[in-house]
Amino acid sequence: MNSLIKLELARALRNRKFLFFSVIYPSVIFLLVSNQTGNVDGSGLSVAKYVMVSMASFGALTAVLMGNSERIAKEREGGWVRQLRLTTLPGRGYVLAKTASAAVVSLPSIVVVFLVAAAVKDVRLDAWQWVALTGAIWAGSLVFAALGVAIGYLASGDAVRPITMIVYFGLSILGGLWMPSSTFPTWLQDIAKWLPTHAYAALGRAIEQSQAPHAQDIAILVVFFLLFAGGAAWLYRKDTLKA
Repeated sequence: MNSLIKLELARALRNRKFLFFSVIYPSVIFLLVSNQTGNVDGSGLSVAKYVMVSMASFGALTAVLMGNSERIAKEREGGWVRQLRLTTLPGRGYVLAKTASAAVVSLPSIVVVFLVAAAVKDVRLDAWQWVALTGAIWAGSLVFAALGVAIGYLASGDAVRPITMIVYFGLSILGGLWMPSSTFPTWLQDIAKWLPTHAYAALGRAIEQSQAPHAQDIAILVVFFLLFAGGAAWLYRKDTLKA
């Protein structure tokens, strides 16, 4: 499994287009959106701090979800996954390898957004908050890495990209990564608070406010991770039996 993780990392780091959209793109959006002054209603955070967590989370989401789903679908069509089935690698090992390698690639997208926020927008936090923010957003990206693996086995060929894009933009927008969920109608806010992206960003914002993350947000992320990882492993086994 370690060899597979190293291979996945090497492949991802050679993809310049992927690195642009997962590392540079979120920082550009941060600079465009964080020009407003004052605080975001209901959060107690400045616009720059609020958007910083949103875009760091969005960048990690981009890295793990977009990278995993399309790459796996292409590997299935190209016969690479069929070759892996001839090895002793179990289904759970494949899912964990894909999830872990994607999470490692997501780290630069988080760090770059933080560096831009500190250098350009003068965002200041305590040292422990920077460390805790990085760790929380990085660990939380595992949820969406597992989702990317599941989508890669759920769809194939031309279908994987539109499905991934719908899920990607739906989770980003409805989860409040592009705009505060407090601006949504009440009925949509009630839906948004149960989405994994909403809980994901809430972890970072709690740290910025020097508060402990809400147990509900952690529980939502754990449940979704188990669902996505379990679904990915089941789809992998199902695909194996089909071959």
